[in-house]
Amino acid sequence: MRCGQREVFVKREEPTNPEWGKPPSERTADEYIRYSFVILDKPRGPSSHEVAAWVKKILGVERAGHAGTLDPKVSGVLPIAVAEGTKVLMALSRSDKVYVAVAKFHGDVDEERLRAVLREFQGEIYQKPPLRSAVKRQLRTRRVFSLELLELEGRYAVIKMHVEAGTYARKIIHDIGEVLGVGANMRELRRVAVTCFTEDEAVTLQDLADAYYIWKKYGDDTYLRSVLLPIEEIARHLPKIWVRDSAVDAVCHGAPLAAPGISKFEVPFSKGDIVAMFTLKGELIGIGRALVDSEEVKKMEKGAVVRTDRVVMRRGTYPAMWKKGQRAAKT
Repeated sequence: MRCGQREVFVKREEPTNPEWGKPPSERTADEYIRYSFVILDKPRGPSSHEVAAWVKKILGVERAGHAGTLDPKVSGVLPIAVAEGTKVLMALSRSDKVYVAVAKFHGDVDEERLRAVLREFQGEIYQKPPLRSAVKRQLRTRRVFSLELLELEGRYAVIKMHVEAGTYARKIIHDIGEVLGVGANMRELRRVAVTCFTEDEAVTLQDLADAYYIWKKYGDDTYLRSVLLPIEEIARHLPKIWVRDSAVDAVCHGAPLAAPGISKFEVPFSKGDIVAMFTLKGELIGIGRALVDSEEVKKMEKGAVVRTDRVVMRRGTYPAMWKKGQRAAKT
């Protein structure tokens, strides 16, 4: 998980016109809700789909969507995008996850032997999804970044695992038991992080309902703004590119972002990486795939840099200067 600060390379200093758009902090409460997402602490019991439906009902919006499904019996971090924010959920589609699992071994295990087996499972592993899964059961590879034994008491162990998206924690526990020769099953699982978003900033459904009630009843949106995050935060872990005012509307129409439209960008990123495109006021325009790496962008004066995949900003928020350029070219 890359969550630290990246270096910013300034390609061209550029002012932004205050008449167009607005910084996320200046959005009205209604606008803030429509362009937001919440790091929810999902309880055990309901499905992820049910929890997203409750968020939609609480906030009175037409849609809400979650990233990284949690089984009903699993609790923990569940990012949920609200209204317009659902358009960029793919920003979290392949994010690393961190879980804490309680494993029960079917026989006595030696702590040092267990630690050694955990080390064996780090790196690239083969997995076939369990029988009760929503995906096709075929052998595939997944990366395990770390497995840490937090506690061992009798035949119960608490294990923290940092894994690639799509890794089945239950299957890892089962396979560890097989290697140890005693068998094992997972008794409990909690997700404590999705990429940069941790359980420390997660809120409950009750927190969300209370914040919305206080705003509606008393007109105070302070609590609401502390519970909901602006949709810009969904790209916290992604490389960012800041777009000149003159190029914003073209991207909103789905055009690729070209080199002349870039003011500055974070480094490094590689060709094929998901990147986030922002206005100079800090508004998220959308996300897409880098067509070149960041070192090449530094030297480019023309040509496409990002393929636009998802747009969250409404067309017309910034003037369509690209249309003027088209008309001038025709004449």
